[in-house]
Amino acid sequence: MRWRRHLRWVLGIGLSLVLSFYGLCLLGLGALRVVPPPLTMVQLQRSVEAWWAGREVPRRYQYVPLAQIADHLAHAVVAAEDARFFTHWGIDWHELAQARARAQQPQRPMRGASTLTQQLVKNLFLTTHRSYLRKALEYTLTPCAELVLGKQRILELYLNVVEWGPGVYGAEAAARVYYQTSAAALTREQAARLAAVLPAPRTRTPQRMDAASARILTRMRQMGW
Repeated sequence: MRWRRHLRWVLGIGLSLVLSFYGLCLLGLGALRVVPPPLTMVQLQRSVEAWWAGREVPRRYQYVPLAQIADHLAHAVVAAEDARFFTHWGIDWHELAQARARAQQPQRPMRGASTLTQQLVKNLFLTTHRSYLRKALEYTLTPCAELVLGKQRILELYLNVVEWGPGVYGAEAAARVYYQTSAAALTREQAARLAAVLPAPRTRTPQRMDAASARILTRMRQMGW
């Protein structure tokens, strides 16, 4: 009987923690409808990792409205990362099924099928560490983000917080670091190269993304951009 009481106590504490986390995330999403995030969980994670390794990596992060980000970059990111962004409700089940089918082929590891909304939720509230718990939280918070924020706000937040290199977060910082210009002045070619960096921002640089950026430019044309 004692171990059962202990088990119920542990489960009760765990459930309370989970519900508290969801409540804080929902409050955060409500605030993010109008307030830019001063810090994200992934940014905090990177700062802790740098501190632990004894390195100093300056955080470059400047939030700008969507109107001050070139349409080229928004189009390139959608074409590269989430072509059905404007038609799904946060989770692209079609792309997920295709990714699983590809993974069943010999020597074809499963490619990520996360949508922009899922990636935003991960950046804001979770970390990059892979686990079933993180995925469960991500999948359940994503529809909430779609409902509370809407597509345009999700796109604006994503472009402003996504990691574009060590210590480089958001379109404005990426444009300044890689091209010495503003996010509003990015060209079509520059936008495609920046979008090509997103799958591995800590190891890729826009200058080395010739083939990947060419594919993204082709996809943009196919999508009418």
